[in-house]
Amino acid sequence: MTELPLVLLHAFPLDSRMWNAVREPLASRFRVITPDQRGLGRSPLPESGREPSLEDAARDVVTLLDRLDLDRVVLGGCSMGGYLAMAVLRLAPERVGGLVLIDTKATPDTAEAAQTRLDVAARVESEGTKTWLAEANLPNLLAASTREQRPELVETVREIIESQPPAGIRWTALALRTRPGSLDLLRDAEIPALVIVGEEDPITPVAAASEMVEVMAGATLVVLPGAGHLTPLEDPAGVVEAILSWYPATREKTHEK
Repeated sequence: MTELPLVLLHAFPLDSRMWNAVREPLASRFRVITPDQRGLGRSPLPESGREPSLEDAARDVVTLLDRLDLDRVVLGGCSMGGYLAMAVLRLAPERVGGLVLIDTKATPDTAEAAQTRLDVAARVESEGTKTWLAEANLPNLLAASTREQRPELVETVREIIESQPPAGIRWTALALRTRPGSLDLLRDAEIPALVIVGEEDPITPVAAASEMVEVMAGATLVVLPGAGHLTPLEDPAGVVEAILSWYPATREKTHEK
């Protein structure tokens, strides 16, 4: 038996640095890959005449797997990363041997949320990302106790957000607003699944996590107390423990040549 590699897809409006606290302890057990998504972090935004779509970002992930010669992986994602993991599952289900869905949901944007995405895209085009983007997102990204008691973590998240390229933020906001619902996709996916959620997550609350678990046969739910929407930053030890405890379910048999 061998462990499948784990690919972790980051949240919006952050980049792969959000995995820094969990990457090393997880990598002691299996291969861990944490890419920046298109237009964010160190990943360029490809030129395209098409409307922004998570399907194109999903193709980026499949291309990465091809480049790394990985036939099948466990695909994990936090928030937007979870939406992208589901987009990859829709595009190339044969490449996904398990799911780790962290602080995410399987429902599409409401009309109000979709309008907010448009507003973000318009404002970032005219003003960039400095100051306002972090200020607008921090109250929903981190639990109240985190914001009050851990100023260094608040500052880390602020710095990551403010370093993002405006064009990448705009593209991603527009891509997220048109994503489809994925509950039926999850219901039909016969793969191991782990769902992790912060108990104080206001964006994708415990109810949204429970909804995904209910449609996936044998899925595991882990609720982390005292954490908000960014559990890999707020409670990295809890996230690591949850993944390591669950991971044996994803083992794949090796075949003698």
